[in-house]
Amino acid sequence: MVEHTTDPTPPDARPPTRGSGIPAAVLAGLAVAGLAIPGIGARYYVHGDVHVIHSVLSLFFSVNLLICAWEACLFLRRDHIEKRAAYWRTRKVATGRVPAREFLSTRVPFGRILSPTVWADVWATYAVVDPSFSDRRSFGFNVDVVNGFVTPVPTLILYAACTVEFMPAAVAGILGTMLFWQWTYGTSAYYVSFFVAGRQRHITRGELYANIGALNAPWVLCPMLGLYVSIRLILDGDYSVLGF
Repeated sequence: MVEHTTDPTPPDARPPTRGSGIPAAVLAGLAVAGLAIPGIGARYYVHGDVHVIHSVLSLFFSVNLLICAWEACLFLRRDHIEKRAAYWRTRKVATGRVPAREFLSTRVPFGRILSPTVWADVWATYAVVDPSFSDRRSFGFNVDVVNGFVTPVPTLILYAACTVEFMPAAVAGILGTMLFWQWTYGTSAYYVSFFVAGRQRHITRGELYANIGALNAPWVLCPMLGLYVSIRLILDGDYSVLGF
């Protein structure tokens, strides 16, 4: 995440910038808000209320869409990520700082907000905790790449259906069942692959709980809620589960 410069040091060996721009964490938050607020607002405009389940799913869909964009960067900048992961590991040892926290606090120049190279550092910092994300042969790497390219369109369709009921409830339920099940299964399989590979032995308990447990839990818990909603859409034949 470095601006164009005459510095001969390779980009993967430079520290992140702290000059002009917007903090990466703020940009991520704005992206999620920009996707979630229109859905929640559209429901309020059409139906005059805010529903808890719809709001939770709207937020989940919005976060997933942002993650999908980052997962596209994971594929497009896979060579760069391997080099940056080594950089972040070295930097963590030298400074004692948490790589993910340091990246999210650094400023992204306005001209590079949509740069895949910038957001590749999301995965390079995560690879400090789980090296599978700098290894294109691993399950974690490939399941996330697939999610990034396969789920954006069905996510948008289901998001719209749950907001303005533009398709039959049973059809939305079938789509939701397929989509939410693959998230539940894929994330569960990732957990299993992580522990079977013994990667938990190389990180602290705090890193395990925060980075592996908490960060991935929404892709099990929210899809389980989504499965319940989807089954109800099919069985009820209407959107009453969402308060319509």
